[in-house]
Amino acid sequence: MNAFAALIEELDQSTGTKRKIDLIADHLQQADAHDAAWTVLLLMGERRKRLITGRRLREILQQASAMPDWLFDDCQSHVGDSAETLSLLWPQLRNDIPAQIHNPEVAFWIDQLSSAPPMHWWMETLLPAIAAMEPNEQTNAVLTIWESLPDERLFLFNKLLTGGFRIGVARGLVVKAIAAGFNLEEALVLERLMTPWAASERWFQSLTAINSEERANRGPVPYPFFLASPLKQESIDAGPASEWWVENKWDGIRGQLIQRGSGTYLWSRGEELINEQFPELIDMAAAIPEDTVLDGEVICWAETEPQPRPFSDLQRRLGRKTVGRKLRLECPVSFVAYDLLEHNGDDLRSTSLQQRLRQLDELHQRIGEKPSGWRCRLSSGQQLGHWDQLDQLRAQAVERGAEGVMLKHLKSPYLSGRKRGYWWKHKRDPMTLDAVLIYAQAGRGRRANLFTDYTFALWGQPQEPSSNPQLVTFAKAYSGLNDSEILELDRWIRSHTQERFGPTRSVAPELVFEIGFEGIQTSKRHKCGLAVRFPRILRWRHDRTAESANTIVDAQTLCDQLANRGEAS
Repeated sequence: MNAFAALIEELDQSTGTKRKIDLIADHLQQADAHDAAWTVLLLMGERRKRLITGRRLREILQQASAMPDWLFDDCQSHVGDSAETLSLLWPQLRNDIPAQIHNPEVAFWIDQLSSAPPMHWWMETLLPAIAAMEPNEQTNAVLTIWESLPDERLFLFNKLLTGGFRIGVARGLVVKAIAAGFNLEEALVLERLMTPWAASERWFQSLTAINSEERANRGPVPYPFFLASPLKQESIDAGPASEWWVENKWDGIRGQLIQRGSGTYLWSRGEELINEQFPELIDMAAAIPEDTVLDGEVICWAETEPQPRPFSDLQRRLGRKTVGRKLRLECPVSFVAYDLLEHNGDDLRSTSLQQRLRQLDELHQRIGEKPSGWRCRLSSGQQLGHWDQLDQLRAQAVERGAEGVMLKHLKSPYLSGRKRGYWWKHKRDPMTLDAVLIYAQAGRGRRANLFTDYTFALWGQPQEPSSNPQLVTFAKAYSGLNDSEILELDRWIRSHTQERFGPTRSVAPELVFEIGFEGIQTSKRHKCGLAVRFPRILRWRHDRTAESANTIVDAQTLCDQLANRGEAS
């Protein structure tokens, strides 16, 4: 635990990517394999169960110290993180809190802590045991451990317990560190991380083992996904347009459909097995040859309809353990295939896209002969003739219900991660509305002392003919401003605050911002009756007054236009 804590402190103080990679690689090389497995899990922030909520830890401290809610809220609004707030408050409050009664189990833990137990003891013994306790015992245990730990370990203990451990180390950086520390290819490390696992000595040894030239059957494990980057025109104009393939970019869930002798497996890009949510696709996959892997998009699309349903239909099926007959009929699904990664046991990823598409087309024709073969569709595409076609093809794709187009080099292999140069996404221009800033909240982590989370509103219709229109909450956004704009806006918020609600401030409704979003739909959960997808700030409209901002009627018009376009198609 001490070694892991030291690693976290050094990572937090380091800004260079290479320095962070070296720190992680050195730690993993020197750590016990069982502890190293937990280090990988925690740094990537994946598959970590929340044992106790931050609210529960706050309750423990407040009950023991009689600290009022308003004071804790004010402290947290300055710090930005509940676990960090608790770790800063405890040293100031500990002397006023009566000593706890140690039951035998807690007394044993305290003895263990004095001998610097390994990381896996914390993660597999101490923390789960605390989580399983009855409330009174849990309170005594947490207070006793807070009392026994050095002040510099409180924050880490709280973060591990609440499952919210984040230090800004991306998955890709951990992959690079493992590859560098154990002389492996990054793609191989990514593949091994796709395998379902639990933190153990055996798993870490298999993750870092010397590569064997012989490739065994991957079983149910998906390949690392190849990701596209937003289009940069200057990066592609130099070459001939005929080298590129243009296909629709569908608005669904990216997935890999794997057919093995052991069964069928449908994986999302988030590495979740989603068989139970889409059983029709599992049934359809019976027509796919064994040891075949398709890359594509899960999307709601009925057999006889010319274009897919909106993403909101697909959302109705997400997260369900069972999907009933009614929902299957209301939200029919298809798998839109756009790449073939493995066929009859042959790994095709190193071959050209042109070759993979040819084989995919042949396979699709055979699948289509089966009764449920319609559920496997090919993504519409064509070879680009000249660059002037690109925007026209994007507009046509949007009319067909797509988000835009994908631009892929015909000679591109199937790589892993986001490698620029081969695959680009050219999405439709976002829908936009001018909205008024009405609330602001402090950010998290390094932005905890700045107001960076914003709530925007549009003008609603007057409740009565003689009354004035009121601003109605429409969307929240926290990205799109540069650093200087954030600082300027933060100063304005502090000087124009009207009310405080814990960490949130109500501000004078004066500033207007252009908000961009990818989609809009009706919603009973939102006060304005509408919900938007991926809202972000496009620009600060210094040229507009609050009175000139858009209305809920304007937003409803956009929603109706999307719906009408779908019906017309």
